[in-house]
Amino acid sequence: MLVILADQLTRIMESVFEAYLGPDSVLASAVGQAVGSGEPEDIPKRNTDVWVLGKRYNAIQELDVIRRDIQSRLWCTYRHGFMPLGEVQLTTDKGWGCMLRCGQMVLAQALIELHLGRDWFWTPECQDATYLKIVNRFEDVRKSYYSIHQIALMGESQNKAVGEWLGPNTVAQILKKLVLFDDWCSLLVHVAMDSTVVLDDVYSLCLEGDAWKPLLLIIPLRLGISDINPIYIPALKRCLELDTSCGMIGGRPNQALYFLGYVEDEVLYLDPHTTQRTGVVGQKLRPGEQEHDETYHQKHAARLSFSAMDPSLAVCFLCKTSDSFQQLLDKLRQEVLGMCTPALFEISQTRAVDWDTAEDIEWPTMPDIDWPAGASDSDSFAIVEESAREGDAASSSKTSERAAV
Repeated sequence: MLVILADQLTRIMESVFEAYLGPDSVLASAVGQAVGSGEPEDIPKRNTDVWVLGKRYNAIQELDVIRRDIQSRLWCTYRHGFMPLGEVQLTTDKGWGCMLRCGQMVLAQALIELHLGRDWFWTPECQDATYLKIVNRFEDVRKSYYSIHQIALMGESQNKAVGEWLGPNTVAQILKKLVLFDDWCSLLVHVAMDSTVVLDDVYSLCLEGDAWKPLLLIIPLRLGISDINPIYIPALKRCLELDTSCGMIGGRPNQALYFLGYVEDEVLYLDPHTTQRTGVVGQKLRPGEQEHDETYHQKHAARLSFSAMDPSLAVCFLCKTSDSFQQLLDKLRQEVLGMCTPALFEISQTRAVDWDTAEDIEWPTMPDIDWPAGASDSDSFAIVEESAREGDAASSSKTSERAAV
């Protein structure tokens, strides 16, 4: 009797929670724009090119393939009902976890391309063992390598409280640490600080003798003050056209989004701002597991003008081999970095300051400065040291946070 009452109470509480959450905005722009037509306007009905993670399609002739491609990406969204998280015992990440979810999406894309290939497509019936290993890693249970629990708790080591909104750079730093605990993923993450890809750092990370460890390269950028500088838009488009592209972590002001392609002057994105129930995919042997797997896939991308993007973002690339990394460098130098002045970012053989050993440098004494209140993580891209180093590096990090505009 008590079990039945508890089950009824749980269902009532879930209904109340759903009512409280209300309708989310993710599908409003992608699915409900064509009122009365029943046809979503995710892709414009014009004879134009559509780019999705390095692949070019025709908007009219290949619409179904475009949607299959987008649906095959892992769509990570707000969840509710997971095990309590942190001292405040949060059971949902609605309102604070959107950038974490975007980080999940770019990492998931890197794993899918690395282990399944760029031409792999998902179907609701898919029970591929490799795919299941990947999606299981993003389930919101404590044991999953890249669950909201693991990301949020690792954020505490970056001096970010559970429930606090994170910026692209902090999420990238967290992913960099988490992949080290996952031997199966066979992936390393390098975060290029100060808008500079330092080749010595990349090679020391990825090369063991003649062997190359696959690399997810994340380059945090600040491309404006309050609005994105339009001179950078052509270069961003070209980044999304490269076959090594893993998309971009970014968004619009106060709303994180995962950018995975573009059409004309609009960027295509997956939006994490839909709240879904927590569950497990497992091995997809039960109907509930099959249904939950479908919640990780969204057939229709949404569109946003490049000019409406937040200037804080991070471009991401997957380099499976040393040859693919060299080819990426060649394309960046020849086709991207010369498209605007100043360049989108820089490539350097060595770094001017060894950030990893910043505590060994005798920094000049800095005067006390009343820094403006309200600065958010999205306003800067300083590497966040372990809490044990924070006191020693505090004065130097203030001066090193500025990113090139």
